[in-house]
Amino acid sequence: MITTGFIVTDKCPYLKKITTSLELDFITQNSIIYVLMAWVIIVIVAKGLKLEKHGFEIKAYSLTYKNKQVNSVLLKLLSRTRRGIRVFADVSVISGFIMMGFAFWFLLNNVANFFVAQTEFSELTVLIPGVTLTSAASITYFLLSIPVVLVIHEGAHGIVAALEKIKIKTGGFAIFIAMFAGFVEPDEEEFNKAKKISKLRVIGAGATSNVIFAFVLGAILLTNPFFAMVLPEPLLSTFYELPEGVLILSIIENSGAEQAGLLANDIITSINDKPILSPVDFPILNPGDMASVSVLRDGQPLEFSLEVMPAPDDPERGLIGIMRDNSFAYKPVMNFIEWNDPNLSMFLLWLWMISFFIGIINMLPLPILDGGKFIHTIIDKRISEKAVNGVMWGIYAFTFALFGLNIALSYVKSGWFTI
Repeated sequence: MITTGFIVTDKCPYLKKITTSLELDFITQNSIIYVLMAWVIIVIVAKGLKLEKHGFEIKAYSLTYKNKQVNSVLLKLLSRTRRGIRVFADVSVISGFIMMGFAFWFLLNNVANFFVAQTEFSELTVLIPGVTLTSAASITYFLLSIPVVLVIHEGAHGIVAALEKIKIKTGGFAIFIAMFAGFVEPDEEEFNKAKKISKLRVIGAGATSNVIFAFVLGAILLTNPFFAMVLPEPLLSTFYELPEGVLILSIIENSGAEQAGLLANDIITSINDKPILSPVDFPILNPGDMASVSVLRDGQPLEFSLEVMPAPDDPERGLIGIMRDNSFAYKPVMNFIEWNDPNLSMFLLWLWMISFFIGIINMLPLPILDGGKFIHTIIDKRISEKAVNGVMWGIYAFTFALFGLNIALSYVKSGWFTI
């Protein structure tokens, strides 16, 4: 089962800045109201169409769809791809351990970064439309991405179950107002009787399929300038020609930039010692503070100190006093795909992010995630049932505390943030 409640965000902080800049204020300010209104409309339409007769279960807080024909469809697919699915199933066991280890390493390392290298700390939140997803663009990209991720994840569970001769009784999806889940329901008796390795293959298949899909999509996106926003070094400099900085188009009159001597056509390379390669690298500044700005002028490096001015539309937001070039200057080395639609680029970027992090986070050992079932299957019948329960609840508690600590530290660093 996959639940879209536990998703890491702001691992790629540039994504948050870009989607925030695309928001529509009237939706952003009232997003939770619009989500609830949309939910009421969905329930009313579902009742009006009498979807209960077509496999839907409708409640005030949820909409669930179950299909009993999933198993026959999976068997047909398996008959054409058995050899490849066998390899994929074996890989899923190994990758299950790797993804779980990576998830723990990331969360532990992130906590350590908060105390020893806070600039490297990645803020986390839970993606919930109307609550943490508040911009029109973010909600749209999220809603478009989730069905793709669900089908891949649950389809992988199901087809590996068919390979291991474990019958799937039903498959479907559920919506809980603003939360989404997909599921395949194996025959419990057949699953319990299956070999341990068969169970591990089935459990690990969902997350593995998401991560493999993310790697394939990521390889395609290496031709897209937008993807440079989320790539770390050394991948960034390997696959992209890096810009020198951000070009100044003009100077605002009577601003700190004008008084300091900045000129149009200067290229900003750093602000307060933070490297500037694109517009999303600009730091948050407070009016009245002094800022150190490094530029290139006719190829020569220069340093300026200037007073940050308040933004005309928001006195609490600081500006250095320039009009800048807001285009993305990253040039892909593999420039064989022409990307003309920024909305398509952002959708694929969201799809990549959600698929990757859903795969990784789903392997954390928590009761509602695949990782919990994975660990339980490994230790089951090796010790007494009472000991198994004790060990599992200990693991659950540690994992939940670690995950919660990351979210709490994110709040401490940046307050309640939305995307």
